[in-house]
Formats: sequence, C-alpha cells, structure tokens
Amino acid sequence: MFTFIDLFAGIGGFHHALSGAGGQCVFVSEIDEQAKRIYEQNWGDHVTPREGRPLLEGDIIPLTDPEVQHIPDHDVLAAGFPCQPFSKSGFQRGINETRGTLFFNIAKILEAKRPRVIILENVRNLAGPRHRETWSTIIRTLRDLGYKVSDTPTVFSPHLLPPELGGTPQIRDRVFIVGTHVGRERAWAEADSTPTLERKPVDGWNPSMWDLDTHVLLDESEVPSTGPHRLSAEEIRWIDVWDDFVTTLLEVRDGTPLPGFPIWADEFRDVPAITSSTPKWKADFLRKNSEFYVEHRDAIDTWLARHGGLAGFPPSRRKLEWQAQDAPSLWATAMHFRPSGIRAKKPTYLPAMVAITQTSIIGPRRRRITVREGARLQGLPDTFSFEGQPQSASFKQLGNGVSAGVVGFILRESGALELLAEQTQAGAA
Repeated sequence: MFTFIDLFAGIGGFHHALSGAGGQCVFVSEIDEQAKRIYEQNWGDHVTPREGRPLLEGDIIPLTDPEVQHIPDHDVLAAGFPCQPFSKSGFQRGINETRGTLFFNIAKILEAKRPRVIILENVRNLAGPRHRETWSTIIRTLRDLGYKVSDTPTVFSPHLLPPELGGTPQIRDRVFIVGTHVGRERAWAEADSTPTLERKPVDGWNPSMWDLDTHVLLDESEVPSTGPHRLSAEEIRWIDVWDDFVTTLLEVRDGTPLPGFPIWADEFRDVPAITSSTPKWKADFLRKNSEFYVEHRDAIDTWLARHGGLAGFPPSRRKLEWQAQDAPSLWATAMHFRPSGIRAKKPTYLPAMVAITQTSIIGPRRRRITVREGARLQGLPDTFSFEGQPQSASFKQLGNGVSAGVVGFILRESGALELLAEQTQAGAA
C-alpha cells in the first residue's frame, strides 16, 4: 500500500484512481464547500483521520507555511491545481496572476515532504504558446526539487483510451505532469523531452467505435421524467426548425453533407456585408454563407418563410455549426447550445464537460445527459452520490473534475505504480 494526498481535490477523481490502485488517502484539501461535502459523502470513510484536524481541509495557502506542519508524510502528491490562469476562457495571465502562484504552494509541500511520485493536471492551454514561460518555470522548479519530469507536456484525452483501459467517450484534452523523485542532480542530468504518453489512440483503439448507448447512457426507464435534462418546448422548437433546414438541404443537395463552416441565418444574402473593418476570419464566413445562400436560394427562402424568418429566435439560436458529417438529421446528432450557435456532432464521443451550462443533448434520446451519465464520462462509479445538491452544482463539479480513467492509465504507463510497489516491498524487507 502507498499513501497519497489529494490537493485541489474537487469531488475526488484523483482519489478514485489512486485508491483503486491500492493507495490510502492521508490528506485532502478543497476550498469549495459544496465539493468538500460531496467528496466526504463519497470518500470520507477512506480518508485517514488526523487528531485535532478536520477530515477535509479547506484553503491550501495557510497549510503551506515553511514547516507545512499540518500535512502528513505521503508517497504520492496529486493535484488538479486551478486552471483559470491558463484557461482560454480566462485572461491567461498565468503565473503572474495570484491564482497561478498556487503552484508554488504545491512546490512548498514537495520541498518539505519529498513524496516519491507527483501527478499534476491542468487544462491543455497551460502548455500552449502563450504560457511557454509558465511551463518552463514549472518544469525548472520541479527539477530543482529533485523530480524527473519531461520538457514536453503529456496531453491526453479519455476518448483515446479503449473502455477496458479506463477510457470514456469524452474529448477532454488535459495536460498531465508525472514526476518521480530522483534528486536534483539526476533530475537535471536525465532531463529529456519524451512525454509520458503521446496523444494518440491506445492499443489500436479507434475512437469512432465509441457508442454512447453502450458505454454511457442509462436505459430510458432509469431516467427521471422531469428535471433539467428534459428539453423545454422552446428548445425543441429551435431543434425542430433547424432539423427541417438540415433535412431540406440534404434533399436539395442529393445527400451531400452540409458544409462545416458556421451557418448564419442572418447572413443569407446575395452580397456579404463586409466592410474594411470586418476581421478576416469573419469576412471568410460571410462570403461562404452568401455563396451557400445563392446556391440554394429557393430552398432556404422557402424554409425561412415556413418558420416566420426565425422570429423570436435569440441570436445564438439563429446559427448552426454542423460538424456531424453525413448524419441524416439534427435529431440524429449530439448537440450543444453554445453562444456561437447550435453545434451538432455525430453521437459517438462527446465534447468536454465544462463548468458552465453547456450540457450535451443526445438527439436520438431527445434530452440532455443526466448527472449519472456525466459521472460515467468522468470515470466515476455508479455508486457515486451527488445527493443533497442541485444538478447545476453537480455538473459544475464534473466539469471541473479530472478523468479518473486517464489518471490511472498514466500512472501505470509512467511506471510510477511499479516504482511505488518496489519501494514498498523494499521497505517491508
């Protein structure tokens, strides 16, 4: 058995992976009170209590004074440290933003406790071009602390793993940093650029083989008849109208799939509305929409007239992002209601769950995914409970979470679990 600590723990994706690999949790830190309650509700019986301290700690900052006095010794440090400083949805100030410096709170723990293995997770953008300095600072800091880590980020997604290895049908690219403690001199001497895992399907797996019905979706008899997963009459109308567009245009085009560029109903015109100040990317879409309209004018005008020119549709529902290739109908796709429009994809693997309301709609089921199905996408067991909170909070927590299956696979592939087992056996001897 090895011991681990779970920092920025959320609802326990790391806990599920590490305890499943034989680990014992000896310390948890999570600042969000709702997430703490769900964590304790599910994993509380599997966290080693400490006399005079709460079972789950809150803010990590007061715990990382020079002596890190409240944190027990451990073999593995796991942390999904805050991603807002690096996320595309934020200001991308990185390590210069206050929250970005929380990495250095992790570094203080590493300096004091020297766990044998670390596994850190963050959004893919952490390794993007705007954060090269941040990435280099993190890697340099870890090597100075004696951890052997790769210069090249490990970026991986659960949809690239077959189900028997922990994969799930969700595109969720995340950066993982796995390191083993070998001492500063060796960490720098053995520095290389080999990622722990390449971003490609594993063991010949073809992601197009994912099937939501088999791997994620509940039987409809298990789905509540009411709740946020049910579509409103207005949402059904939006889909029905655009489904009429899809089927009409497919018939006119003799089955040729719709184009992949964003289709903007307000830009169906003979001459695109382009001025000297129009950004190049937008001008390109405007031209394409105009050309598409001119080519199919009669069918599009008839469709618009049939639906009152989309009267009452908000701007974001007057757009269609067709990424479903040869799907025969909008209701045959997986959809997202996005600020940029209704995005449609083939119903194999789903886009990443996020911490805002963009829950996937499963067209053939005519509903959104449920919280239980969202938990399956994150590799959590069906016994996992969100009892006592609204579904919006549960989806927020899932959107902020880590894929448990990917964590387990990366630990196995990196050799970290084998190292822990060897050192445990050597200590016992």
